[in-house]
Amino acid sequence: MKILVASSYNHAWNSVRPEAEMFIQMVKQGHQVTVATQGDADYVARFRDNGIKVIDCYPTKKICPKTIRTLHHELKTGKYDICYGFNSKTIPNAAFACIGTQAKMITYRGTTGGLYRHDPTAYLTHLHPKVQGVICVSNAVRDDVRQHVLCNPDNVVTIYKGHQLAWYNVAPTTRDSFNLTDDDIIAVCAAHVRPSKGISVLIEATHHINNPNFHLLLIGSGFEPHFDEIKQSPMAERIHIIGHRQDVPSIMAMADFQVQPSISGEGLPRTIIEAMANGTTSVVTTTGGSPELVDDGKTGYVVPVGDAAAFAQAMNKLINDKNKIHQFSIAAREKLDHEFNATETVRNHIAYFNRILQQK
Repeated sequence: MKILVASSYNHAWNSVRPEAEMFIQMVKQGHQVTVATQGDADYVARFRDNGIKVIDCYPTKKICPKTIRTLHHELKTGKYDICYGFNSKTIPNAAFACIGTQAKMITYRGTTGGLYRHDPTAYLTHLHPKVQGVICVSNAVRDDVRQHVLCNPDNVVTIYKGHQLAWYNVAPTTRDSFNLTDDDIIAVCAAHVRPSKGISVLIEATHHINNPNFHLLLIGSGFEPHFDEIKQSPMAERIHIIGHRQDVPSIMAMADFQVQPSISGEGLPRTIIEAMANGTTSVVTTTGGSPELVDDGKTGYVVPVGDAAAFAQAMNKLINDKNKIHQFSIAAREKLDHEFNATETVRNHIAYFNRILQQK
């Protein structure tokens, strides 16, 4: 089949790799893929080296006449079967470009919440009349989207983005670079902080930690509103604000476990995936797709949203049991390899596209 992809690849290599490699695999299986993206994106050269046609065409806004004309001409003259839009800029332009062509418009949704029928802008994206299906990053996102779409709800499905363990095979950051030792128990929280990330819940949980060798590394941006809360923690001197880092997977590989106290809005968190790939277990909450990644009591712990005491209890179980950390971490890596692999992602996409093409 012929597939036109409209997406942004002008991001960190690891963040776009699961999506980009999926289309390379489709080409290797005999399908024709064209990618409309930023011409200067790092992945463009790899796309072309692997037989993908690349169009330097990325919209500057949600309705970009030049982009619509370019995509419409490509879809019309190329007789594409599928047009696949990935974000709030590419979806509206691709959807309008599909008008008058045979292409079936499919969209991608990566977060829960924020999609409502009373919101006029939603009719430019997933509620656009040309949209015939939505592929969601997790079951939590799928269940949310099905409540609002105008297309057949059965065409709203979950297909996990596929990963390969080798993509994340990095050497651990050294503990002494943070003035820590092998005797310390280290947890990492990596986030671009906003209210939905639940950082206050995590800081409150530190009031209930019972091991003086435990250290918490906060990686990312936006922690400033929580500085006063951190100072009030009984383990304030063992909470380290690291700031933005390019080597988060390496730090994850060094840590004993990672924590994600989110209270809303998660799709399928990449930080959990990076931790799993490096054999690092997690403590997460029930929001979004996190419970789909973490098997409670087997590969990590899943606790109720907003429950600082429960979060602390789960952390203490790991802090005080190195064997459990090791056992859960191995199981987490195996789960990612078996259930979220790249081969399954490609197979599920092609099967889904074929099903959509058979519909009138």
